Order: sequence, then C-alpha cells, then structure tokens
Amino acid sequence: MRELAVPAVVTIPNEANLSDPVFDNAASDPGHAAFSVRRDGIWADVTAKDFADDVTALAKGLIAAGIDVGDRVALMSKTRYEWTLVDYAIWTAGAITVPIYETSSAEQVQWILSDSGAVAAVVETGQHQELADGARPDAPELQQLWQIDGGGLDQLRTAGAEVGDDAVGERRQATNADSLCSIIYTSGTTGRPKGCELTHGNMLFDIGNAIPGLTALFNKQGSTLLFLPLAHVFARLIQCGAVQTGARLGHAADVKNLLADLAGFKPTFLLSVPRVFEKVYNASKQKAHAAGKGKIFDAAEDTAIAHSEALDSGGPGLALKVKHTLFDKLVYSKLRAALGGQCHSAVSGGAPLGARLGHFFRGIGLTIYEGYGLTETSAASTVNLREAIKIGTVGKPLPGVSVRIADDGEILLKGPHIMRGYWKNDTATREVISADGWLSSGDLGELDDDGFLRITGRKKEIIVTAGGKNVAPSVLEDRLRSHPLVSQCMAVGDQQPFIACLVTIDPDAFGPWKAAHSKEEDATVGDLAEDPDLRADIQAAVDEANRAVSSAEAIKKFRILPVDFTQEGGELTPKMSVKRNVVLKQYADDVSALYAR
Repeated sequence: MRELAVPAVVTIPNEANLSDPVFDNAASDPGHAAFSVRRDGIWADVTAKDFADDVTALAKGLIAAGIDVGDRVALMSKTRYEWTLVDYAIWTAGAITVPIYETSSAEQVQWILSDSGAVAAVVETGQHQELADGARPDAPELQQLWQIDGGGLDQLRTAGAEVGDDAVGERRQATNADSLCSIIYTSGTTGRPKGCELTHGNMLFDIGNAIPGLTALFNKQGSTLLFLPLAHVFARLIQCGAVQTGARLGHAADVKNLLADLAGFKPTFLLSVPRVFEKVYNASKQKAHAAGKGKIFDAAEDTAIAHSEALDSGGPGLALKVKHTLFDKLVYSKLRAALGGQCHSAVSGGAPLGARLGHFFRGIGLTIYEGYGLTETSAASTVNLREAIKIGTVGKPLPGVSVRIADDGEILLKGPHIMRGYWKNDTATREVISADGWLSSGDLGELDDDGFLRITGRKKEIIVTAGGKNVAPSVLEDRLRSHPLVSQCMAVGDQQPFIACLVTIDPDAFGPWKAAHSKEEDATVGDLAEDPDLRADIQAAVDEANRAVSSAEAIKKFRILPVDFTQEGGELTPKMSVKRNVVLKQYADDVSALYAR
C-alpha cells in the first residue's frame, strides 16, 4: 500500500457558496468581459455586471414561482450560455441543480426527475419538454417547466419583477458551504445512474486548491470555449473556475462547428477529453498524407515529440532546436491556428491521454495538463500543474487531497472534495466510502517515486482469460484508438483462451481512406469489413497496440463492426466511455464469432 497526502493551500469559509464570485466580480470590476456569446455569427461580450443582473432576475423568477431553499431544479440543455446563467440563478435562489444530458433517453429523464424529486425543470427545446412532460406520471413532484427556446427565461424574468433584492440576499445567506449545490447522476456504464450529492464546499474546495497551480490558464486575460456537456462535472468545474477567476467563458453547442467557433472566439486554453485530441491529431496527419505532405508531417511529429521529451531531461540541443523552429513555421503554427491562434494550454480528463499524444501536443506549443477524478470527487483529485508536470501521468494529488493505492491496486481518495453520498442510497454510499472517509474509485493505478499518479485500468473491467491471466484492457484500447481509422474499440476475452477485440471505424476517416485505396465511394464499413486492405491497416494498428503488453495480453483476433458506437445507440456514455455490458449484449454474436473454432 502506498499513500500520499498534500496539505491544502485554501480553506473554504462555512458561509461561502458558489454564487459569491458572481456578485463579487460585478462589484469589483463590473465592466469586465466575463462571457462572450455568439449571436448572429458574432461573439458579443457579456460584462460581469450584466451577468450578475441577469442571474438575479432569473433567481427572482424562481423565487416568485415558489422554488424554495433546497428544492431540486432539473436543467437539460446543450452547452450554451443559458446553461451557465440558469445554473447560477438556481444557486442564487438557494436551490439545487440537477443536470440532465441533452442526449438522455426518455427512461433516463424519467429516472432522474423521479429519483431526485425535482419540483421544476428548465429545458432547452420542445423535444426536451416532451420528455419531461412524459415523465410526470413517475415524477409527481415536478410542477413547473420552462423552455429556453420557448421564451421560458423571459417568463421567469417577468414573474420575478416584483421580487425585491432582499429576498435574493436572504436566499444567498441561507446557502453555505455545507448546502447541496448539485445532484449529478453518474453516466451509468453499469446499472442505473446514482445521484452524487455535491455541496458548495466540495466544488469551492476543488476549485480553490486547483487554481493556484493553473494560474497561467485561469486569470482575467485567459479565456476558454466550453464544448463538453455542462451536465458533466468536469465541464462544470471549469465553468465555476472561470467565473471565480474572471477568465472569459464561451460556449459551443455543436462540435460540428467547433473549428469555426474556435477561430472566432480565440481561446487561450481548452477543456477536452482525450478523444478530441486524438481526432485533431489523426485528422491533421491524414490530411497531410492525402495532400502528399505525409513525410513532412511525420518528421514534424517526431521532432515535436523529441523536443517535448527533451524538456524533461535537460532541454533540447541546438540541432533539435533548429529543426523544431523550422517545423513550427511549416506545421505547428498551422495546427495552433486551427485552434484560434492563441491557445497555449489545455486540460484533459475522463480517460488516459497517452504519453506520445501528450508529448506531441506540448511539442507543437499546446501543453495538455492531464488530470484525474470522478463525479464523486467534484471532478479533480489529481492534476499535472505548470511547475509539476510529468506527461503520461495524471499528475500529483491536488492540495488537500490524499491518494492511497490499496493492496489490490485500487485508487482510494480522501479530502473535502469527496461527495456527501449518493442521493437516497445509503447502501451504495457505504459501498464506496469507508467509515474513515476513503472513497473507492474503482480505478487501478500506481504512484511513482515523485508522487505522480498513473492510471492502469478499471477494477471491474479486468479481463481474466481462461488461463487465469489478468488483463487491463485500457492499455490496449487507448493505443488502438490512436490510429486514424479507429473510432472505438473494446477488448474481450473473459474466460476465453485469448484476448480479442471489437473495432469500429471512424466515419470521418473512412471516406478519405476509401478514396486513397480505390474503393467504391458508396461502400459502407459493413461492405468492407472483410476487405484485405482495411483489415491490413487495422492489423497494423493492433500490432502497434500489442507492443505495449506481453504476448499473453496481446490481441490475437479482431472483428470490424459495421457501425460505430454512439450515445444514441446506447454503447457510449456522454463522456464517450464505452458501456462494456451494453456492447457485450448487443454484439454477442460478433464476440462468439471471434472464438468460433
């Protein structure tokens, strides 16, 4: 057993709550551009004072509608300015936000609304309203609905016009660090989602102790464009960190328009999951090869990685510096320009990024600070910081956080950022939080001699072959997904003689691949699943992934599936994690075929 505890650098006063920075900022720097909102194709600034005034107006509307201190209010919308606005209005009114992913199914919406006991909901679209209305028979406490696209926020502003400022002040005073701020339902890779009870103090503690090590990102000159779902705790923490520090915040609702949004917004840092960085890298590499510039890109890639690695071992030599400067003009500057031209840093979480990708991006001038945490830990528990970074790890424990590696390799976490428990589920709470406050993460990891944490797998996802070999599939899967053609993959082999893998093809890469290999333009993945050229390229990706493991752990066979995994199909969670139990059930015949004699 190994353990590392880092002293806190910030303590949270009992009277504090998440709405405080909104009004503090409005008082100290009312004209500061706190947000930029895209209207009619143009990014328009929203000042700190304007934001505080609108938060107050909506909070008054909620009070007028009968929302009381401690009431649960559901919020279902894409990532947009109004999401943040409503979130802070709910907190200002003393209520509790219950996020719902905008991609949630009718059954998921019904469960969250009924289990949380939400008395009201703010939804984005008419379709969302239909889902919420459909849940009413199972959610009898749900009394009121406001639709953002249907003028619902204006209705709230009008309803609250007669409510005085004193009423808002009383609600804010009635909310402190121990009050619940949110019940966030886990994405549910297994079983029904559980509601994590997070307090204002949980979130404030996490933000307060993370920001001192990330001041290069979170400051009044900084800016970020959020495109991950705000229903996820990771994006939520970045939202709150930006509001607290005055970093300008923007929202992008549709990732299809992300490059255009980045070009217009020009963020200085980004928040993302590894899959987005993988796609940026793969798309750039594929585009270069298709244009006959593959050798230049490959050389630039190797140079970026070598330059980044040299930063950890005395610095690059003169020859490497010269090559790096040349490729900066030819390649790296163009990659940075695609992100808006001013982006120098990113925060990544949700899954391991991988050392090679981390070094590549740092080598082109975009340092990715990889971190680790859970919904149950208010997001961040460990993170690489500017003065303490080791690529390939998820960083050291944040100040105030303790990390312990149990005898079986499971990561245990402790600190004031740990959730209060699961909503109305004491049994589940006791299963993950010990009597002395240690949270069982379900993840496997190791602490190195310098105190950096490395994730090695999921405890419940360990594959045990028929020969008794324990295999952590994430090592193989992470490397396999780095190939441009691979969208998703899932290793299988529990109680089987060897490890095999299900593979899906990236739709964005498939068209250019067909053109480069003279395949029929309208051929589907299903049509070419047994095509020798496609299988050869996937086999090469499998061979590369197998280099990371022993022969007993290596993928011996693979099967290309005709369609990609999606949230709509039920195979992926909103943060793009594969629901292994769902895939095993839906593709049982394909798994059986891998082991057919």
